[in-house]
Amino acid sequence: MRFDFRRHVFHSPQFHSVVDEAIEFFNNTPVHDLVSPDAFAGTGVYGLYYVGDHELYAEISRVNKRMCMQPIYVGKAVPPGWWAARSQETEAPVLYRRLQEHARSIQQTEDLLVDDFFCRFMILEGATSDLVVPVEAELIRRYVPLWNSVVDGFGNHDPGKGRYNQARSEWDILHSGRPWAERLTGESPRLEDVIAKVRQHLGNVGIS
Repeated sequence: MRFDFRRHVFHSPQFHSVVDEAIEFFNNTPVHDLVSPDAFAGTGVYGLYYVGDHELYAEISRVNKRMCMQPIYVGKAVPPGWWAARSQETEAPVLYRRLQEHARSIQQTEDLLVDDFFCRFMILEGATSDLVVPVEAELIRRYVPLWNSVVDGFGNHDPGKGRYNQARSEWDILHSGRPWAERLTGESPRLEDVIAKVRQHLGNVGIS
């Protein structure tokens, strides 16, 4: 049989409609202080919004002081084994714990204040948990969050004993203070290069 590429490409207007509906729901969820939400169970997608006085993020902060609509970071929270459908943690506070991990990372820095961050989050249960990945990906495409698209490393974890020969991430170069990152000994990016990359990106995207 002759190969016909078009017969292998799947298109679904319904899929895009569902993702758009999920994004609209996400953008209308309540905004919370990063450290204040009560513990809750579930998996899902979240965004972090900066409103502080760090000079490098002035434009992002200006937008979010009006309304939290320009995330500086978007992420997902799923339990171990989720990809292989082996997880038994459907009732665990997976999303809540992930937000608290981010709060601790920010609290450990020397130049960021956790009180300058707000969050939105969207809980996806049962069959809708299959939307976690496409919704996260679409949020990143639409908003190009700085700590997803330009500065890597915010979501990193302690690599553990015997693995500290790695380089510090760009995020840890910008915002030093995480104890485990300070132990990394690999050749890291230069601070001035990371700052230049951030400024160039923010100038190109024209956040408004």
